[in-house]
Amino acid sequence: MPRSVNHVASRKRRKKILELAKGYWGARSNVWTVAKNHVEKGLLHAYRDRKLKKRNYRSLWIIRINAEARKNGISYSKLIHALDTKGVNIDRKLLASLAAENPQAFAEVVKFAVN
Repeated sequence: MPRSVNHVASRKRRKKILELAKGYWGARSNVWTVAKNHVEKGLLHAYRDRKLKKRNYRSLWIIRINAEARKNGISYSKLIHALDTKGVNIDRKLLASLAAENPQAFAEVVKFAVN
């Protein structure tokens, strides 16, 4: 009995990987075995870095809040603790944007939290 090979599916599978490899340098964009390895590695980095991006932004927000809080005479940790005890539910993203764009409003929040 002759061997049956599904050319349609295998071509589709290879074409999908080569489409993802568009723009890669040299053989990475058009040689199947090389492209497959680099696309897999690229997708792995993309997955990992979507998680890292969240960490990096939170770190940036904390740095911005701390810098503005110290201008108002209080440290970051004391400010966050004071806001928690007052029951103020402002997240770090919003606090950081207040600190960067509207320092007067941030100063009011600090004054409210401390008093």
